[in-house]
Amino acid sequence: MKHVFTSFCLIFLLNFYGFSQSKKRQDQEAIKEMCGCYEVTFNFAETFEYSGDSTYVPSKTKHDRGLEWVQLVEDESNKISMQHLLIVGKPDSPHIVKHWRQDWVFENTQFYMYDHNNKWKFVTLPKNDVKGQWTQKVFQVDDSPRYEGSASWVHIDGKSYWENEASAPLPRREYTTRSDYNVTIRRNRHEITEKGWIHDQDNDKVVREAGKDDVILAQEKGYNTYEKVDDSKCQAAQDYWSKNQGKWAVVRTKWSQVFARHQDLILAEKVDNKGLFKYLLDDENYQTADQINPVIDSFVK
Repeated sequence: MKHVFTSFCLIFLLNFYGFSQSKKRQDQEAIKEMCGCYEVTFNFAETFEYSGDSTYVPSKTKHDRGLEWVQLVEDESNKISMQHLLIVGKPDSPHIVKHWRQDWVFENTQFYMYDHNNKWKFVTLPKNDVKGQWTQKVFQVDDSPRYEGSASWVHIDGKSYWENEASAPLPRREYTTRSDYNVTIRRNRHEITEKGWIHDQDNDKVVREAGKDDVILAQEKGYNTYEKVDDSKCQAAQDYWSKNQGKWAVVRTKWSQVFARHQDLILAEKVDNKGLFKYLLDDENYQTADQINPVIDSFVK
Protein backbone atom coordinates (compact mmCIF):
# COMPACT_ATOMS: atom_id res chain seq x y z
CA MET A 1 0.00 0.00 0.00
CA LYS A 2 2.86 2.31 0.86
CA HIS A 3 4.43 1.76 -2.58
CA VAL A 4 1.08 2.45 -4.29
CA PHE A 5 0.72 5.73 -2.40
CA THR A 6 4.30 6.72 -3.21
CA SER A 7 3.75 5.96 -6.91
CA PHE A 8 0.53 7.99 -6.91
CA CYS A 9 2.31 10.98 -5.37
CA LEU A 10 5.14 10.71 -7.87
CA ILE A 11 2.73 10.60 -10.82
CA PHE A 12 0.80 13.56 -9.40
CA LEU A 13 4.00 15.61 -8.98
CA LEU A 14 5.23 14.78 -12.47
CA ASN A 15 1.87 15.71 -14.00
CA PHE A 16 1.71 18.91 -11.97
CA TYR A 17 5.26 19.85 -12.92
CA GLY A 18 4.49 19.14 -16.56
CA PHE A 19 1.36 21.30 -16.38
CA SER A 20 3.27 24.12 -14.69
CA GLN A 21 5.98 24.06 -17.35
CA SER A 22 3.39 23.95 -20.14
CA LYS A 23 1.52 26.92 -18.59
CA LYS A 24 4.77 28.87 -18.24
CA ARG A 25 5.58 28.25 -21.92
CA GLN A 26 2.13 29.55 -22.85
CA ASP A 27 2.80 32.65 -20.77
CA GLN A 28 6.17 33.22 -22.43
CA GLU A 29 4.69 32.84 -25.91
CA ALA A 30 1.90 35.31 -25.11
CA ILE A 31 4.36 37.88 -23.78
CA LYS A 32 6.62 37.60 -26.81
CA GLU A 33 3.60 37.93 -29.12
CA MET A 34 3.79 41.64 -28.23
CA CYS A 35 7.09 41.97 -30.13
CA GLY A 36 7.27 43.12 -33.74
CA CYS A 37 6.08 46.01 -35.92
CA TYR A 38 2.69 47.56 -35.17
CA GLU A 39 0.35 50.26 -36.32
CA VAL A 40 -0.81 51.66 -33.00
CA THR A 41 -3.84 53.70 -31.97
CA PHE A 42 -3.71 55.62 -28.68
CA ASN A 43 -7.14 56.54 -27.29
CA PHE A 44 -7.89 58.20 -23.94
CA ALA A 45 -11.09 59.80 -22.68
CA GLU A 46 -11.99 61.15 -19.25
CA THR A 47 -15.17 59.37 -18.21
CA PHE A 48 -16.29 60.43 -14.70
CA GLU A 49 -15.45 63.50 -12.63
CA TYR A 50 -15.69 63.64 -8.84
CA SER A 51 -14.08 66.97 -7.91
CA GLY A 52 -17.34 68.77 -7.06
CA ASP A 53 -15.71 71.92 -8.44
CA SER A 54 -17.83 73.80 -10.99
CA THR A 55 -14.67 75.24 -12.57
CA TYR A 56 -13.12 71.82 -13.14
CA VAL A 57 -11.90 71.32 -16.72
CA PRO A 58 -11.60 67.66 -17.85
CA SER A 59 -8.73 66.45 -20.01
CA LYS A 60 -9.41 66.54 -23.72
CA THR A 61 -10.15 63.26 -25.46
CA LYS A 62 -6.99 62.00 -27.16
CA HIS A 63 -6.76 60.07 -30.41
CA ASP A 64 -3.34 59.40 -31.87
CA ARG A 65 -1.84 56.94 -34.31
CA GLY A 66 1.70 55.78 -34.80
CA LEU A 67 4.07 53.10 -35.98
CA GLU A 68 5.92 51.26 -33.23
CA TRP A 69 8.61 48.60 -33.16
CA VAL A 70 8.70 46.37 -30.07
CA GLN A 71 12.23 44.98 -29.78
CA LEU A 72 12.96 41.79 -27.85
CA VAL A 73 15.94 42.75 -25.66
CA GLU A 74 16.20 39.78 -23.28
CA ASP A 75 14.67 36.32 -23.59
CA GLU A 76 15.47 34.16 -20.58
CA SER A 77 13.54 31.47 -18.74
CA ASN A 78 12.40 33.84 -15.98
CA LYS A 79 12.76 37.24 -17.66
CA ILE A 80 11.61 38.77 -20.94
CA SER A 81 12.49 42.38 -21.76
CA MET A 82 10.99 44.43 -24.60
CA GLN A 83 11.83 47.95 -25.74
CA HIS A 84 9.22 50.07 -27.54
CA LEU A 85 10.50 52.39 -30.29
CA LEU A 86 8.10 54.93 -31.80
CA ILE A 87 8.62 55.97 -35.43
CA VAL A 88 7.52 59.54 -36.19
CA GLY A 89 7.95 62.01 -39.04
CA LYS A 90 7.89 61.49 -42.79
CA PRO A 91 8.46 57.97 -44.15
CA ASP A 92 11.49 59.15 -46.15
CA SER A 93 13.09 60.81 -43.09
CA PRO A 94 11.73 59.06 -39.97
CA HIS A 95 12.69 60.04 -36.43
CA ILE A 96 12.94 57.36 -33.74
CA VAL A 97 11.65 58.06 -30.25
CA LYS A 98 12.84 55.64 -27.58
CA HIS A 99 9.50 54.92 -25.93
CA TRP A 100 8.60 52.88 -22.84
CA ARG A 101 10.10 49.53 -21.88
CA GLN A 102 8.39 46.54 -20.30
CA ASP A 103 10.17 43.74 -18.45
CA TRP A 104 8.34 40.55 -17.46
CA VAL A 105 9.80 38.63 -14.50
CA PHE A 106 8.52 35.21 -13.38
CA GLU A 107 7.62 34.72 -9.71
CA ASN A 108 9.33 37.99 -8.80
CA THR A 109 9.23 38.89 -5.10
CA GLN A 110 10.94 42.31 -5.09
CA PHE A 111 9.06 45.43 -6.15
CA TYR A 112 9.45 49.17 -6.43
CA MET A 113 5.87 50.32 -5.83
CA TYR A 114 5.10 53.92 -6.75
CA ASP A 115 3.97 56.03 -3.80
CA HIS A 116 3.69 59.65 -4.95
CA ASN A 117 5.79 62.71 -5.77
CA ASN A 118 8.56 60.74 -7.49
CA LYS A 119 8.98 58.23 -4.65
CA TRP A 120 8.94 54.43 -4.98
CA LYS A 121 8.71 52.12 -1.96
CA PHE A 122 10.75 48.92 -1.98
CA VAL A 123 8.47 46.00 -1.11
CA THR A 124 9.19 42.27 -0.74
CA LEU A 125 6.36 39.74 -1.09
CA PRO A 126 6.31 36.09 0.09
CA LYS A 127 7.03 33.53 -2.65
CA ASN A 128 3.60 31.95 -2.23
CA ASP A 129 1.94 35.28 -3.08
CA VAL A 130 3.49 35.35 -6.57
CA LYS A 131 3.57 31.63 -7.40
CA GLY A 132 3.00 31.14 -11.13
CA GLN A 133 2.69 34.89 -11.67
CA TRP A 134 4.57 37.34 -13.90
CA THR A 135 5.53 40.84 -12.80
CA GLN A 136 5.30 43.50 -15.47
CA LYS A 137 7.85 46.24 -14.77
CA VAL A 138 7.28 49.38 -16.83
CA PHE A 139 10.03 51.97 -17.35
CA GLN A 140 10.21 55.55 -18.61
CA VAL A 141 11.98 56.59 -21.81
CA ASP A 142 15.16 57.11 -19.75
CA ASP A 143 14.77 53.63 -18.16
CA SER A 144 13.85 55.06 -14.76
CA PRO A 145 10.94 53.23 -13.08
CA ARG A 146 7.26 53.93 -13.69
CA TYR A 147 5.11 51.17 -12.18
CA GLU A 148 4.99 47.42 -11.69
CA GLY A 149 2.64 44.70 -10.54
CA SER A 150 2.25 40.92 -10.43
CA ALA A 151 -0.55 38.72 -11.76
CA SER A 152 -1.17 35.47 -13.62
CA TRP A 153 -1.51 35.21 -17.37
CA VAL A 154 -4.90 33.69 -18.20
CA HIS A 155 -5.42 31.41 -21.21
CA ILE A 156 -9.07 30.47 -21.61
CA ASP A 157 -11.72 30.30 -24.35
CA GLY A 158 -9.10 31.12 -26.97
CA LYS A 159 -8.01 34.27 -25.13
CA SER A 160 -4.67 35.13 -23.50
CA TYR A 161 -4.61 38.12 -21.17
CA TRP A 162 -2.97 39.58 -18.05
CA GLU A 163 -4.43 42.28 -15.83
CA ASN A 164 -3.25 44.16 -12.79
CA GLU A 165 -3.72 47.35 -10.77
CA ALA A 166 -0.77 49.59 -9.84
CA SER A 167 -0.05 53.17 -8.79
CA ALA A 168 1.98 55.18 -11.27
CA PRO A 169 3.25 58.70 -11.97
CA LEU A 170 1.21 60.85 -14.33
CA PRO A 171 1.62 59.93 -18.01
CA ARG A 172 3.51 62.51 -20.06
CA ARG A 173 0.31 63.53 -21.89
CA GLU A 174 -1.04 64.66 -18.49
CA TYR A 175 2.16 65.60 -16.66
CA THR A 176 2.75 68.60 -18.94
CA THR A 177 -0.81 69.94 -18.62
CA ARG A 178 -2.20 68.89 -15.22
CA SER A 179 -1.12 69.67 -11.66
CA ASP A 180 -4.38 69.02 -9.79
CA TYR A 181 -3.58 65.35 -9.14
CA ASN A 182 -0.33 63.46 -8.55
CA VAL A 183 -0.97 59.71 -8.95
CA THR A 184 -2.57 57.54 -11.60
CA ILE A 185 -3.99 54.25 -10.37
CA ARG A 186 -3.75 52.11 -13.50
CA ARG A 187 -5.87 49.05 -14.18
CA ASN A 188 -4.01 47.49 -17.08
CA ARG A 189 -5.11 44.61 -19.26
CA HIS A 190 -2.85 43.21 -21.97
CA GLU A 191 -4.71 40.89 -24.33
CA ILE A 192 -3.29 39.03 -27.30
CA THR A 193 -5.56 39.12 -30.37
CA GLU A 194 -5.53 37.63 -33.87
CA LYS A 195 -4.32 40.94 -35.28
CA GLY A 196 -1.82 41.81 -32.53
CA TRP A 197 -2.64 42.94 -29.01
CA ILE A 198 -4.64 45.43 -26.97
CA HIS A 199 -3.59 47.57 -24.01
CA ASP A 200 -6.87 48.25 -22.20
CA GLN A 201 -6.90 50.66 -19.25
CA ASP A 202 -9.35 51.94 -16.64
CA ASN A 203 -7.50 54.56 -14.61
CA ASP A 204 -8.16 56.72 -11.55
CA LYS A 205 -6.72 60.25 -11.33
CA VAL A 206 -5.84 60.51 -7.66
CA VAL A 207 -4.72 63.16 -5.19
CA ARG A 208 -2.42 61.39 -2.71
CA GLU A 209 -0.95 62.93 0.45
CA ALA A 210 1.01 61.18 3.18
CA GLY A 211 -1.20 60.11 6.09
CA LYS A 212 -4.45 60.78 4.21
CA ASP A 213 -6.86 58.68 2.20
CA ASP A 214 -6.59 58.92 -1.57
CA VAL A 215 -9.04 61.30 -3.22
CA ILE A 216 -10.24 60.30 -6.69
CA LEU A 217 -10.49 63.42 -8.84
CA ALA A 218 -11.66 61.71 -12.03
CA GLN A 219 -11.46 58.51 -14.04
CA GLU A 220 -10.41 57.80 -17.61
CA LYS A 221 -10.61 55.05 -20.19
CA GLY A 222 -7.59 54.10 -22.26
CA TYR A 223 -7.78 51.78 -25.25
CA ASN A 224 -4.61 51.28 -27.27
CA THR A 225 -4.58 48.81 -30.14
CA TYR A 226 -1.48 47.24 -31.68
CA GLU A 227 -2.13 45.80 -35.14
CA LYS A 228 0.78 43.79 -36.50
CA VAL A 229 2.24 44.78 -39.89
CA ASP A 230 5.26 43.60 -41.85
CA ASP A 231 8.53 44.07 -39.94
CA SER A 232 10.00 45.95 -42.91
CA LYS A 233 7.79 48.94 -42.09
CA CYS A 234 9.78 49.38 -38.88
CA GLN A 235 13.24 49.04 -40.43
CA ALA A 236 14.26 52.52 -39.28
CA ALA A 237 13.62 51.55 -35.64
CA GLN A 238 15.52 48.30 -36.06
CA ASP A 239 18.47 50.26 -37.48
CA TYR A 240 18.31 52.70 -34.55
CA TRP A 241 18.41 49.84 -32.06
CA SER A 242 21.32 48.12 -33.80
CA LYS A 243 23.28 51.36 -33.52
CA ASN A 244 22.29 52.35 -29.98
CA GLN A 245 21.58 49.12 -28.08
CA GLY A 246 25.02 49.18 -26.45
CA LYS A 247 24.38 52.59 -24.92
CA TRP A 248 21.01 51.54 -23.51
CA ALA A 249 22.54 48.36 -22.09
CA VAL A 250 24.86 50.66 -20.10
CA VAL A 251 21.84 52.66 -18.87
CA ARG A 252 19.97 49.50 -17.80
CA THR A 253 23.05 48.18 -16.00
CA LYS A 254 23.34 51.41 -14.01
CA TRP A 255 19.66 51.31 -13.04
CA SER A 256 20.04 47.66 -12.01
CA GLN A 257 22.76 48.76 -9.61
CA VAL A 258 20.43 51.40 -8.17
CA PHE A 259 17.57 48.91 -7.78
CA ALA A 260 19.91 46.37 -6.14
CA ARG A 261 20.19 48.68 -3.12
CA HIS A 262 16.75 47.35 -2.10
CA GLN A 263 15.64 50.57 -0.47
CA ASP A 264 13.03 53.25 -1.11
CA LEU A 265 13.87 55.37 -4.13
CA ILE A 266 13.33 59.11 -4.61
CA LEU A 267 14.21 60.76 -7.92
CA ALA A 268 14.71 64.45 -8.63
CA GLU A 269 12.45 65.81 -11.36
CA LYS A 270 15.20 68.02 -12.76
CA VAL A 271 18.93 68.62 -12.34
CA ASP A 272 20.26 71.94 -13.63
CA ASN A 273 16.75 72.57 -14.97
CA LYS A 274 16.75 69.47 -17.19
CA GLY A 275 14.87 66.20 -16.84
CA LEU A 276 16.85 62.97 -16.95
CA PHE A 277 15.39 61.98 -20.33
CA LYS A 278 16.83 65.13 -21.91
CA TYR A 279 20.31 64.06 -20.84
CA LEU A 280 20.07 60.41 -21.80
CA LEU A 281 18.33 60.93 -25.14
CA ASP A 282 21.31 63.08 -26.15
CA ASP A 283 23.14 60.39 -28.13
CA GLU A 284 26.12 62.62 -28.90
CA ASN A 285 27.17 63.37 -25.32
CA TYR A 286 25.91 60.33 -23.39
CA GLN A 287 27.24 57.03 -24.73
CA THR A 288 29.63 55.52 -22.19
CA ALA A 289 29.35 54.48 -18.55
CA ASP A 290 31.67 57.33 -17.58
CA GLN A 291 29.20 59.78 -19.15
CA ILE A 292 25.95 58.05 -18.18
CA ASN A 293 26.46 56.83 -14.60
CA PRO A 294 27.18 60.22 -12.97
CA VAL A 295 24.10 61.85 -14.49
CA ILE A 296 21.82 59.04 -13.26
CA ASP A 297 23.44 59.30 -9.80
CA SER A 298 22.70 63.04 -9.78
CA PHE A 299 18.94 62.31 -9.99
CA VAL A 300 18.89 59.65 -7.24
CA LYS A 301 18.29 61.29 -3.87
